[in-house]
Amino acid sequence: MLKIVVVNPKGGSGKTTVAINLASYYAVHHERVVLMDQDPQGSTTRWFRKRGPGAFPIHGMAAWEDDGRTTRTFRLRIPPAASRIVIDTPAALEALKLADAVRDADKIIVPVLPSDIDVHTCTRVIADLLLVAKIRRAENRIGVVANRVRRNTLVYQSLQRFLATLSVPVVATLRDSQNYVRSAELGVGIHEMKPHLVAEDTRQWQPLVEWIESGRSGSAAGPSAAAAGFDPQATLPEVSFASGSQDSARG
Repeated sequence: MLKIVVVNPKGGSGKTTVAINLASYYAVHHERVVLMDQDPQGSTTRWFRKRGPGAFPIHGMAAWEDDGRTTRTFRLRIPPAASRIVIDTPAALEALKLADAVRDADKIIVPVLPSDIDVHTCTRVIADLLLVAKIRRAENRIGVVANRVRRNTLVYQSLQRFLATLSVPVVATLRDSQNYVRSAELGVGIHEMKPHLVAEDTRQWQPLVEWIESGRSGSAAGPSAAAAGFDPQATLPEVSFASGSQDSARG
C-alpha cells in the first residue's frame, strides 16, 4: 500500500486538482485506489459526487464529515485491498497538524503556483516538513509540483529560480489548462478524458507518477505488480462521501 499526501497550507494552490487527478490516474491503471478528503471545503467530495456509475472505480472517504452514527475510526478504515491512498489535506494547517497529516506518508506532494505569495508559503511548508515533521531530504519523500504554469512569462521564470534553490525535487510542471476545469465539472480526471484532447496535459503527469513509484516493483506506466491480472469490475466499491456507507456514489 502506498500513501500519498497532498499538502499546502495556502488555499487555491491546486491540492484538490493534484489529488483527484492522481486518484483518477491510478483508477484508470486498475489500482485499487482510495481518495480521502480531509478538507472541510469539500472540493474533492463535490468532484466525487459528480462521477457517474460508469466511471473508473475509486473508493471515497470524507474525513471531515461526521454522520453521528458511526465512529470516526470505523468510517475511515482503509479497505485491506487498497493499493494506493491519495489524501487531500485541509488548507491553513499549522506546523504540528501538518506533521500529523504526513505521518507515515510514503510521498508528500506540495503544489505551488507561480506567484510571490505562493512561493513564500511553499518555503514555509517545506521548512515545516523538514524541521517539524522531521522528514529527511535523503528519504526522497517530498516533491514539489509547479502548478498552473504559463511558460515564457516573468512570473514563471521567477518560480523556476525559486524552485532551483530548494533541496527537494520539482517532480512535475503542470500547465494552466482548461482541461482541468472541464474535468472537475464532469467529475472525471484528465486521464479519463479523450486522449487526443488531453495528450499534452497527461504527458506532464508521467514524471510525477514515476517519482511516486520510484523504488517500487510496480510499473508507473501501467498496472502495478499488486494489480496484475485483477478484474476492474471487481475492484473496491465506490462509496458515498456523505455517509461513508457502501452505497454507490453518483452525481
